[in-house]
Amino acid sequence: MFEAFAWGAIAASSLLLGALFSYLFAPGRRTIAAVMALGTGLLIGSVCFDLIDEALKTSKVGTVALVMLGGAAVFTVGNWALARNGASKRKDPTGAQADGSPVAILMGSILDGIPESFVLGLTVLQGGVSVPLLLAIALSNLPEGMSSSSGMKAAGWPQRRVYLIWLAVVVVSGISAAIGYLLLDPASGRTGALAQAFAAGALLTMLADTMLPEAYAVEGVFTGSVVAAGFALAIALKAF
Repeated sequence: MFEAFAWGAIAASSLLLGALFSYLFAPGRRTIAAVMALGTGLLIGSVCFDLIDEALKTSKVGTVALVMLGGAAVFTVGNWALARNGASKRKDPTGAQADGSPVAILMGSILDGIPESFVLGLTVLQGGVSVPLLLAIALSNLPEGMSSSSGMKAAGWPQRRVYLIWLAVVVVSGISAAIGYLLLDPASGRTGALAQAFAAGALLTMLADTMLPEAYAVEGVFTGSVVAAGFALAIALKAF
């Protein structure tokens, strides 16, 4: 369990790295969007190979599909509630966070990180952390840290507050990975399969709601190709 916590925290620490990068180098929106699209493709691959494929080994297709939709619905409700309270622009790099609530933005960032960290805990049970999933989470968190922090900087937020927000997300991500370690054990049979399917639905919804729109707003028609490249990379890493 402690190993799962450590890997969850390590994967989420790229949020802090992204924040530091944004303050030191002020990366362009196109660079941020490209890394975000690549990370999205990697995470979609991880959903397919590390979650759905495993869930189908111990549960029926219809059950997996329904529970996956349940995970998507829960994430949607949470994201909707937080968006109404000031977290809708948490990834905006232009400073729109100035009109939002710091607490809501913090909770929104935590909500984004829970599904992926939850799943990461499962891979520790399988003999070692999944390198494709770890890389996917780190790559998706890096542009999120850069984009959100650039916006917070433009909105005039104190640098210390920005770092504390990401530190809190790192800690919660570690806890989520530890919980995933306990609940997603494949030896638990049906229970493990349902938890995998639920996490898959939440993770896919997070990608569609918060990452792809930001990437497409900058990359436009090139977004799909970069996402596909990330998915292809997930296939290659899984093969090794």
